[in-house]
Amino acid sequence: MSEPKRHFTAGGVVVNNEGRLLVIERDVMRDGASIHEVRLPKGHIDPGESAGETAVREVIEETGYCDLEIIADLGVAHSAYEFRGGRHWREERYFLMRLRSPRRIPPAPMGAEEALFTSRWMAPADAEAAMTYPSEREFVRRARAALDAS
Repeated sequence: MSEPKRHFTAGGVVVNNEGRLLVIERDVMRDGASIHEVRLPKGHIDPGESAGETAVREVIEETGYCDLEIIADLGVAHSAYEFRGGRHWREERYFLMRLRSPRRIPPAPMGAEEALFTSRWMAPADAEAAMTYPSEREFVRRARAALDAS
């Protein structure tokens, strides 16, 4: 069997001054059915880019919020999955970020599905419960623990 395709990604769990977390959501077609996804902004690490740089860039590209400060590294998670007949392995790293100001620029999605995302601020417990994917739910949980400890 062939080796899985490897993906290295980074993203952000962004908190605003009211203690709410930034999520992105969209409706997409999966296996012939429309599903509603609630996600965290993240993307692939480009060559020569650090995970932190990727995380900030991805939050800006997917949400337009651009006045960000990394306040904690939330660590990594690994997952293996099958997609379009191929095996994949992914390492995700997330950073807890503080929104320093509500300044926004137009989001710059890199793909058609990314263009479907809209941004929303949620209470941390609601954001954790709403996450579509378990790994992102875990990173919201880690962010909540980091915020509670500070």
